[in-house]
Amino acid sequence: MQEQGLPEIKFDVEGLYREELFTDRRAGTLRRMTPVLVDGTVDANRPVLYAGQTQLLTPGGVLPLGFEIEAKDLAEAIAKFPDAVKQALEDAIQEARDMRREAASRIVVPDAPGALGGGGKIQF
Repeated sequence: MQEQGLPEIKFDVEGLYREELFTDRRAGTLRRMTPVLVDGTVDANRPVLYAGQTQLLTPGGVLPLGFEIEAKDLAEAIAKFPDAVKQALEDAIQEARDMRREAASRIVVPDAPGALGGGGKIQF
């Protein structure tokens, strides 16, 4: 029975993956996602996907990073891990700068001199 207003949730049987995790317990984690058919056998028509995860300690606290790695096998994904971390960090820094710039542009400025003295009406 479906509750009113709740979406129907179903597995996408055409997009199933088996996940495997690999870690060195120091630098981070690699996830290998192997496409599978509904019976659990490998789907050779879709590529194996790799994703990395790590955490960096910053002055503001721990920064989790997640990123995709284009690789043909686990060895190549491991070799590309350091550069993928650097790129993910650069992307996160740029996103933070963009968010800061966007937030700064939302500051409300009175449209006339002396407008702060009277009515207290803020316009957006």
